[in-house]
Amino acid sequence: MAAEFLDGNRLTLLNSGEQYFPALIAAIDAAEREIYLEAYIFADDVVGHAVATALCHAAARGVQVNVTVDGFGARNFAADFLPRLTAAGVRALQYRPEIGTWHLKRHRLRRLHRKLTVVDARVAFVGGINVVDDHNAPEDMRPRYDYAVRVEGPVLRQIHHAVRRMWEIVSWANFKRRFRLGPASQPCCDTAGDQRAAFLIRDNIRHRNDILNAYLRAINSAEHEIVIANAYFLPGFRFGRALYAAARRGVKIFVLLQGKTDHPMLRYATHTLYGEVLNKGIRIFEYEKSFMHAKVAVIDRRWATVGSSNIDPFSLLLAKEANLVVDDGDFASQLRDSLQQAMDNGACEVLAEELTRRSWWASIGRWLSYGVVRMMVGIAGYGARHWQVEDRIDPKPEE
Repeated sequence: MAAEFLDGNRLTLLNSGEQYFPALIAAIDAAEREIYLEAYIFADDVVGHAVATALCHAAARGVQVNVTVDGFGARNFAADFLPRLTAAGVRALQYRPEIGTWHLKRHRLRRLHRKLTVVDARVAFVGGINVVDDHNAPEDMRPRYDYAVRVEGPVLRQIHHAVRRMWEIVSWANFKRRFRLGPASQPCCDTAGDQRAAFLIRDNIRHRNDILNAYLRAINSAEHEIVIANAYFLPGFRFGRALYAAARRGVKIFVLLQGKTDHPMLRYATHTLYGEVLNKGIRIFEYEKSFMHAKVAVIDRRWATVGSSNIDPFSLLLAKEANLVVDDGDFASQLRDSLQQAMDNGACEVLAEELTRRSWWASIGRWLSYGVVRMMVGIAGYGARHWQVEDRIDPKPEE
């Protein structure tokens, strides 16, 4: 389904938790009727408890507070927060909670990876930031580097519908904690600014490829520059083909990836692509200053996206994701300048000659990682028919 762009929005770019959590908590503190919050991780740390406190206070004021977290990413949520939230009147659910031993089965890889909050159907937050302190990480990976957007305006209609629908689905799936939906609040879709935006989700029903297709349309129309910052980057065939075609047209392409990671296997799998990507004239930067968790892109300083979706098979084929897509020069330029600062001050460029100096055993480890990722996607039911043939860049050995 194509993105439905709506005019008249006011969008505020938020850089990492330092800007995001004060804005989020202020919106929760001002809530009068309802709150929907979705997160993959809801951590037992200072930020998690600050957000939980704000939610409890809102519920005590009579606000209907609905919280949905992922059952794997927030697998300790029931012990860490549920009793306190429930006692305060917060309605909280886990999406596909993990019970007992975790087995690698198809449905277990399909997670709720969205990071969304909607307050009173008048203000929303969309992005890649979980409910976790930026400094809740190993010392050399602090603080997390990520983005979110505060949203007001007509695009709230799309966001509010998505969070309400998710709450309805998860509530009906939880037989022991099923909550009745109250009357729907009417989203405040009045003109709030002059920015154009669309809200996209990824699921397995009507919106399977919406985020991927939005990327492809933007890349295929790029004329000057593409800048992608993505925590986990293992694109499929169509995505890679679009990037390579843009490079052949003379479009300058910059890809900012993790230099420090919490998932080494995915990073090593990505390294199998480096040689071919660099040969196409695409520049790769690895962010070494701290842990980069961003999932954003800017094209021609006009089109931009901020959200939860990585460019890898788990996000683009399996998880429930949400991205805001923006068609606005001012917003795109602000994000582009922020990414340039990150590349200048926190990243190192990967050069082709460096690949030749890598040991043979390191190359074997990277190829093994790539094979394991392919196997996991195959277990999930997206093997040769979906990713290994149709949706995969064919990596070549590092040279």
